[in-house]
Amino acid sequence: MLAIVCPGQGSQSPGFLAPWLELPGFRDRLEWFSAVVDHDLVAHGTVSEMDTIKDTAVAQPLIVGAGLLSLLALFEHPAAGYPVIGIGGGHSVGEITAACAAGVLTAEQSLVFVRERGAGMARAAALAPTGMSAVLGGAPDDVAATLERHGLTAANVNGGGQTVAAGTVEQLEALAAESPAKARVIPLPVAGAFHTEHMAPAQERLAVLARGVTSHDARVPLVSNKDGQVVREGGEVLRRLVSQVASPVRWDLCMETMVQHGVTGLIEVPPAGTLTGLAKRNMPGVELLALKTPDDLEAAHRMVREHGEQPGTGKDA
Repeated sequence: MLAIVCPGQGSQSPGFLAPWLELPGFRDRLEWFSAVVDHDLVAHGTVSEMDTIKDTAVAQPLIVGAGLLSLLALFEHPAAGYPVIGIGGGHSVGEITAACAAGVLTAEQSLVFVRERGAGMARAAALAPTGMSAVLGGAPDDVAATLERHGLTAANVNGGGQTVAAGTVEQLEALAAESPAKARVIPLPVAGAFHTEHMAPAQERLAVLARGVTSHDARVPLVSNKDGQVVREGGEVLRRLVSQVASPVRWDLCMETMVQHGVTGLIEVPPAGTLTGLAKRNMPGVELLALKTPDDLEAAHRMVREHGEQPGTGKDA
């Protein structure tokens, strides 16, 4: 079974889209994406510096746009991917990419949604000094208890002993001073406490906008950040996209679900690398590919042939 996964914020790096824009028609498509999100994604994907592309309002449209662009190289038309992909998913903002790839939202709906999500989260982050820190190692129960003691939220539970704590700057400083046993605490260069109650204003705005969105049932099963459950009903996917802005990401449960469903191959779309790194530690025996540049497309197409669903297996077309 083939899984296609889409990374979240923090996966981008300066110039990562440059090789993709050498493919015929890709620059034109990204120019259209830029018009929809009102950001110059061509510049941000090729020449903008890290300080620019780590801005939440820029980073989120850039990441979703990059994922959608690369999927056009992997599958010339979305309908070609539906019969062969066994399951899809995305980490945080990457869940929007996955929802679009599965046919829940159109490309334009997805880009407007992520534009408003990124802008709303940036505004929410500016209301108070908050942030996030990675907690690496430590016993899970001890990590959970320490975060609770400091009033922090486990905003990302990524498996393999990796948890991202989020909260106020003071709470994070206290965590650094009194960290869990046998764990390292690493401050992350992000603008706020994402996936916590601090993002409630952004969630409320998206909830209003979502009421005017027409969604469709997923053509590919989607594994949800909320709890690792497989979701296909379009309205439910959209509700979860709204709620996850202020709720923890349980990528550990997403990986467990993919393993339980029999995933044998996993391809991560650009900006790729983070989720394949997590899968390497948590999904043993699964063939992994980080689709970083067009040079990786040959290997990706081979994996689609070898791990994708075959005609006559009973999967919905």
